[in-house]
Amino acid sequence: MSAALRSRVAVLTFPGSNCDADLRHAVALFGMEPVAVWHKESTLPNVDAVLLPGGFSYGDYLRCGAIARFSPIMAEVVRFAGRGAPVLGICNGFQILTECGLVPGVLLRNKALRFTCRDVNLRVQGQTTPFTRGLGGAALRLPVAHAEGNWFADAESLARIEGEGQVIFRYEGENPNGAIHDIAGVSNAAGNVVGLMPHPERYVEAALGGTDGCGVFRSLAAAIGGSAHTAATLEAGA
Repeated sequence: MSAALRSRVAVLTFPGSNCDADLRHAVALFGMEPVAVWHKESTLPNVDAVLLPGGFSYGDYLRCGAIARFSPIMAEVVRFAGRGAPVLGICNGFQILTECGLVPGVLLRNKALRFTCRDVNLRVQGQTTPFTRGLGGAALRLPVAHAEGNWFADAESLARIEGEGQVIFRYEGENPNGAIHDIAGVSNAAGNVVGLMPHPERYVEAALGGTDGCGVFRSLAAAIGGSAHTAATLEAGA
């Protein structure tokens, strides 16, 4: 794919984000063009997907993701997601997505009430998403780094989410935070918006400790590279 035709992926930055550069690097590794977007922007550039990075947006004051949810750019992200375009939130990005209502559930303090930072085992399951094409059933080992990764939903919501295949990633073996049903990542009902706690962008090169995160970005590249639903066609109402 020529540089002029490369798919473009927005990587948001909030005050306190600390994984945005990692995400831009991962995006570029798989032939996509990373586009940095500051949280105070009120419009998205012409992009094919949006990624929300990990970190501590607004210092995690009040509640993780609760303040970032009101950043000007998030109204546009909600509209972008509503058109069926791919949106991925990782760690703090996942927390922001739950605060916006773009993915179900809430993220509580870890069961041990301590920050956890280590590798965990995951299994990819649920419906196919732009971030998991070809990964169904795959076992992954990725790092987590969070204090509020304990995903929770009430019994009725949980039954619906499980029944409709919205659990996309599940911890295997050790559950690092006490998340109900060992849930590490979920999607919206349409499957175009995904939130997950582990960090695939940190494991995209062997020199970094692993390559199990590559599949997520390879999947995204395939999804938006072969789709007619680019940001331009979405804006045109296609």
